[in-house]
Amino acid sequence: MTTLEPVQQSTSVRDAVLSRRSVRAFTAQPVDREIINRVLKAASRTPSGGNLQPWHTYVVAGTARDKLVSTVMERVESGDNGDDPEFAIYPPKLKSPYRERRFGTGDQLYSSLGIPREDPVARKNWFALNWQFFGAPVGLFTYIDRTMGSAQWSDIGMYMQTVMLLLVEEGLASCPQESWSQYHASVDSIISPPNDLMLFCGMSIGYEDTDSSGDLYIDRVGVDETTTFLGWDS
Repeated sequence: MTTLEPVQQSTSVRDAVLSRRSVRAFTAQPVDREIINRVLKAASRTPSGGNLQPWHTYVVAGTARDKLVSTVMERVESGDNGDDPEFAIYPPKLKSPYRERRFGTGDQLYSSLGIPREDPVARKNWFALNWQFFGAPVGLFTYIDRTMGSAQWSDIGMYMQTVMLLLVEEGLASCPQESWSQYHASVDSIISPPNDLMLFCGMSIGYEDTDSSGDLYIDRVGVDETTTFLGWDS
């Protein structure tokens, strides 16, 4: 088997951060396992409190990926709304300004797709593409030990961001998807993790389909809305 040459260091951290986005349309072009291995090896340098490295990663492709999609989509198409949640993706009463940001994102996304708010069936059908990895050939699942606390969950967030930025450098696109936790029992049935691990988030990985809709950069609020500077002379 041919060994891939190390990626050329041509993407700055800033470029990777600014160009990364959640891509929701992928080509079927296969992704070499060595690329994923290289990304995950570098991502292992992600900082974590006490160097616990609390992430447990499972990567699916080929028949494992296809079996997972068919298993979950059978449930989706039957009207099964999923398993009892093991954690809340959002607080039950999302207050301002977070509520407006969340729903504003949905409006941006569906407007870009030409799906009006008045067509809930079309929105539901499009959302179901989440459980098909948006056509991506590779899926990555991040698990956490059930004994871990909120600090370790933040470590996992840093790990996933590191993975996604490294994928940009490799010319690959990604989309993090907490939606997979809605059908965590089906994911577990294919992946077979130890009982002490809980699914946190999935991720679609592949080459972006630039001819498809959904090519969208979601707005971000300004730094002045989220940051307070102290100690600088005016």
